[in-house]
Amino acid sequence: MSMRDAVLQALKEKNGEWLSGEMLSESLRVSRTTIWNHIKALLAEGYEVESSPKKGYRLSSPPDILSPDEVCPGLACEVFGRKEYIYYQEIDSTNSQARTLASKGYPEGTLVVADMQTTGRGRRGRSWYSPRNQGIYMSLILRPVLPMKEISRISLLVAVAVAETLEEELDLPARIKWPNDILVNNKKIAGILSEVVSDMDGIEYIVVGIGLNINNQLQDFPSDLRTPATSVRVEDQRLVSRVKVLQGLLVRLERRYFDLLAGSFEGTLEKGKSLSLAIGQELKLDTINGVIIGQAVDIDDYGFLLLRDQSGIIHTIMSGEITILS
Repeated sequence: MSMRDAVLQALKEKNGEWLSGEMLSESLRVSRTTIWNHIKALLAEGYEVESSPKKGYRLSSPPDILSPDEVCPGLACEVFGRKEYIYYQEIDSTNSQARTLASKGYPEGTLVVADMQTTGRGRRGRSWYSPRNQGIYMSLILRPVLPMKEISRISLLVAVAVAETLEEELDLPARIKWPNDILVNNKKIAGILSEVVSDMDGIEYIVVGIGLNINNQLQDFPSDLRTPATSVRVEDQRLVSRVKVLQGLLVRLERRYFDLLAGSFEGTLEKGKSLSLAIGQELKLDTINGVIIGQAVDIDDYGFLLLRDQSGIIHTIMSGEITILS
């Protein structure tokens, strides 16, 4: 254990009570100057550590930092985030970093998490608003052994896991706007960006990026967003623990993912249909081949949207941008 970790552990063990600098330096067998240097480092990381010349130091509130120190001890996953949990206070894009790591051979379940992104990315090259310590910005490396035709199931299971987390952990009425947006009360609370790299032998890796608005205030969102934005804080009028939400999300992602690899997708598909905002609605679909207007009638076994156009022809839609008209 590093000295920094030992100082942090000692502060946590006091459960918010004061710990004298003298006692801390004696127990760790280092100078009080060394202790103070590590306290300053923890402050720079975002830990709220109070100091008093007479009382010493204490953690003044439970930290809500998405570091492995805070997330991993309570994480009930077997693979996701367990072997490689890579945390940044600030990064350009977690997806970009995860792609770099995946290309270097980092294993399945490698997790890249940041407390802030400077150039977070969404679908079609759009930016994702990623202010410091307000949301969850994460990317996960997957290496599924699946036929290429089943790859679209990954996007649906991720959307289901995000919506489930908001439903079950926070009692929010989350719904899936096919294929990659999660809405609450018709406002966007989360976005998903999946990037696939394949070769002649099949899927090499998938990087799944998730941006989830947690403690953002409404007035802080940019005014030029395509879809009105919201956050857990806006909808529920309270601050929530990003650490707990991330832990719950990773568990649901892992369960849904390994069900898929084991050949069980029916439960995820049915859940995805029940959470869909599109099924039964009149839509305008913007695809690379043009615009289609019609009614979404179903989601097929591979997670594709089935759309009946105005002449009665049913189209299988693999990707595109939808606008709900009714």
